[in-house]
Amino acid sequence: MTALTRLRLTDFRNYEQLDLRLESRHVCLFGPNGAGKTNILEAISQLGPGRGLRSAGLGELTRHGAPGGWSVAGELDGRRIGVGLELSSGSPRRTLRIDGETAQASDLAELVRIVWLTPAMDTVFRGGAGDRRRFYDRQVLAHMPAHGAAAARYEKAMRERNALLERAAIDPAWADAIEARMAEAGAEMAMARSLVMGRLQASLDARPEGAFPKARLGLEGEAETMAQEGAGLAAIEEMLSETWRKMRRADAQAGRTLKGPHRADLKVIHLPTGLPAREASTGQQKALLIGLILASAQALADGGRGPAPLLLLDEAAAHLDADRRAALYDALCALPGQAWLSGTEAFLFDAFGTRAQRICVRSGAAEIHD
Repeated sequence: MTALTRLRLTDFRNYEQLDLRLESRHVCLFGPNGAGKTNILEAISQLGPGRGLRSAGLGELTRHGAPGGWSVAGELDGRRIGVGLELSSGSPRRTLRIDGETAQASDLAELVRIVWLTPAMDTVFRGGAGDRRRFYDRQVLAHMPAHGAAAARYEKAMRERNALLERAAIDPAWADAIEARMAEAGAEMAMARSLVMGRLQASLDARPEGAFPKARLGLEGEAETMAQEGAGLAAIEEMLSETWRKMRRADAQAGRTLKGPHRADLKVIHLPTGLPAREASTGQQKALLIGLILASAQALADGGRGPAPLLLLDEAAAHLDADRRAALYDALCALPGQAWLSGTEAFLFDAFGTRAQRICVRSGAAEIHD
C-alpha cells in the first residue's frame, strides 16, 4: 500500500511541532472542532501538486506568531519528501526537496498523487459552473499533473487578452499572438479533461451497485465536446482561435473573455433516479461525491501511470449512516493507497476495526490511540 509512515510539521497552521510515526494502515483523526484535524490533512495535501485542499496562499499557512516560514515533511514508500515556505532569502518562496535534494514540482508530482473530499465540496452540484469546474479540474490534476501548468498558461494569456480588450484600439497581430497561446493551452486542457472523463466513467461503470450510486458524466464546453468526439489538438486550437477572433468586439464590450475552456461545466446524472445531480437530495449528492472520489482513486490505481493515490476525506463520514460508513471503509480498504479521515468522534470509525490507526487531535497536538 502506498502510505505515509511519518509526517512532521513545523510552524504549520496551529502546529508549532508535530511528529507522527505511522504504520502502513489507514489513519483516522478524531477530536473536537477547531483542534487541527483539517490542518493535518491540509499539510499532507501540500506534498502533492497544486495549492492544497484549501487553496490557501503560502503565507496563510504559517503559524500565527512563528518567526519564519513553515515546513511539512513526510516519508512515503521509503522516499523523504519535504515542502515549505522559506523566508531567509529575502522574498518568500516555496521549497521542494526529495531525499534531501532540491526538487521541482514535476518531480514531486511523479511521487505523490492525492485525491481529497472536503465539506466545502458538498455544495458543488448546487453551486455554479465554476464550483464544478474547479472540483473536476482537481481530479484531472491528480491524473495528469501537467494539467496545472496548462491551466496556468491559459489564465496568464487570458489576463493579457482581457487587458488588451480594454484598449481603445486593438492591434490584430498582438491579439492573434495572445489568442494563439491561449488556444494552445486551452486545447491541452480540453484534451486532458476529456481523457480523464473517460477514465472516471470507466471506473464508475465497473463498480458494482452499492452504497455509492453510479453516475453518468459529461462535459459542457465546445473544446471539451470536440475532444470527446475525437478531434485532435490542432483542430481544437484552430476552433478556439477563430472563436476568439470573432468575439473580440463582444468580449471588449463585456470586459472579459466570454467563451473558452474557462467556462466549461461538469454534468453529472444520478443514474438510480435519472436526475441531474443538482436535483438530487442532499444525501444523494453526498453519496455521488464520495462515489466520484472513489472512482477517481480507483482509476488512478488501475491506470498504472504513477503511484497509488493518498485519499484525504475531511468529515466525510459525519453525515453517513452506519451502513454507509462501513461501506465506505470497505471501499477504501480495497484501494492500494492510504486514506486519512477526520471526524469529531472516535466511534465514527468503529467499522474500520484494526484496518486503521486512530489519532486523537486536541489543540495543536496529536496522540496515537491504537
